[in-house]
Amino acid sequence: MRPDSTDSAGGGDLLVPMAWMYAEYVADELLRTGDLMPPTTLEYRAGRHALALTIFLSGSPAGGPRSGARMAEWHSLTAYGTSWPEWVCARLDRLEALAFEAGGTVRDPDLELAGAAWRWLEETEMLAPDLDAMGPTREAPCPAAEEEGPKVWTPAWQLGLPLGHLAIHLF
Repeated sequence: MRPDSTDSAGGGDLLVPMAWMYAEYVADELLRTGDLMPPTTLEYRAGRHALALTIFLSGSPAGGPRSGARMAEWHSLTAYGTSWPEWVCARLDRLEALAFEAGGTVRDPDLELAGAAWRWLEETEMLAPDLDAMGPTREAPCPAAEEEGPKVWTPAWQLGLPLGHLAIHLF
């Protein structure tokens, strides 16, 4: 969003990432309402980034966050088994291409923040239960030290996406 000129000192226009800030606000509200995770955890941050990317990349938030159609769309986009990471990459690439074609000399701050969130989700690994591992059989129960089961390092988006999906479902 470009505000009216702030050229009081000859500095030009100030670009404010309003679309990204709105997406983060809605994501934060959904997660806080769901009360699934303390806001100080990395898991919460992963969920907020995943939801904010979904909201931002799905287009205009017409109707606000309580719009049934918007919530259904976000719920569908974050569902298990979807190709969410591919969708995110394709949308970010498309927005970057559109910005390049527009010939703007200044980078879009919304797109910069969305790209930074995606890089964080991809590059940050978190130790989490291995959901793909086989559960214990009756003959071989988990030892006391492994009551939670085996853990693996996983990209943050793989934890944030289901958390976001559940927050949407609970809203």
